[in-house]
Amino acid sequence: MAGRKPQRRREFGTVRQLPSGRWQARYWAPDGSRRTAPETFEARTDAQDWLTLTKADIQRNVWVDPEAGAVNFEEYALKWVLERGLSATTDELYRRLLRLHLLPYFGEVDLDEITPPTVRTWRAERLAATGATTVAKSYRLLKAIMETAADDELIRRNPCRIRGAGSEKAKERTTATVEQVDALAEAIGIRWRLMIYLGAYGPMRPEELAALRRTSVTLDPLAVRVTEAAPELNTGRRVEGDTKSAAGVRTIHLPSFLYIEAKRHLDWFAEKEPDGLLFVGEKGAPFRRTTFGRKWAKARAVVGLPKDFRFYDLRHTGHTLSTQSGATLKDTMVRAGQSSEKAAMIYQHSDDVRQQEVAGGIDAKVRAARHAATESPPAAREA
Repeated sequence: MAGRKPQRRREFGTVRQLPSGRWQARYWAPDGSRRTAPETFEARTDAQDWLTLTKADIQRNVWVDPEAGAVNFEEYALKWVLERGLSATTDELYRRLLRLHLLPYFGEVDLDEITPPTVRTWRAERLAATGATTVAKSYRLLKAIMETAADDELIRRNPCRIRGAGSEKAKERTTATVEQVDALAEAIGIRWRLMIYLGAYGPMRPEELAALRRTSVTLDPLAVRVTEAAPELNTGRRVEGDTKSAAGVRTIHLPSFLYIEAKRHLDWFAEKEPDGLLFVGEKGAPFRRTTFGRKWAKARAVVGLPKDFRFYDLRHTGHTLSTQSGATLKDTMVRAGQSSEKAAMIYQHSDDVRQQEVAGGIDAKVRAARHAATESPPAAREA
């Protein structure tokens, strides 16, 4: 009886010539399914070379299923945003960037159809249509989404490879002088004076100011405890929650010249409940960006500051005075609620005692500047 014929080992792939004269390559994928190359080849050797490269990718575990990337970008991007667990303001920003700048171009294509050339073309068109800062933010979002797609093995490699495309080149911001801060506080009205001073000498973010309550302020020592933020969305709704980062939770010791401002505000304008809001409007409602914005614009015009000078820019005054008062970089970062990943910061410390010293230094600087302004002749001040 003849022995059983040994079973033929299955080949990785085969090539065949089509009626058109071109060559087709087929192979066995890791999941055991029979796959066909996404393109045909002019010569048999080209098809065989393609099979060799594909086999090498599978053996090195770098092969990406060509059918995996057939996922609609819009569906994937919206799911990506949903799964991030973002803050309300960041969620709003990402959805706006998608709606205005990414989905009109990529919304109807699949992930594997987004290539480096299409990304470059999209960016060039956006730069011609809108500001460079917005394009940089949109590019960073696109790159993050596509990086996750690569991690999910839906695409082989991230197509966003333009060096520096996600960087923003912010122009030098105007720093208000002590005299200009005082003028702003005077022009904006007595109800909002303290907000101007806390924005400058805190220095505090607008969303942090919106969340302050009576219990946030102590008069002895003169300080403000920041524990949360209440950013305002474009819909006008305020969302109370965590500060921008863990570093945002902090105690800010204030210069002593603000004692009268803080006490008067607590007595006259803060909500009367023990845990009432520190800043409310004339009718008792939490302050709104649009309402305050109109007051801010008028005060800015009275003082003569440029139109692009934002309330947020008051923080630059606080940073500058802190540095001039002898504060270290770490002192300034703690005061402003900023975080850094630089390892050198681990070895620098700024405790409450040091923060009180910084507040004292700011107090001395402001008093000296005010004294100089009142002592100097009017002509010198105008010059």
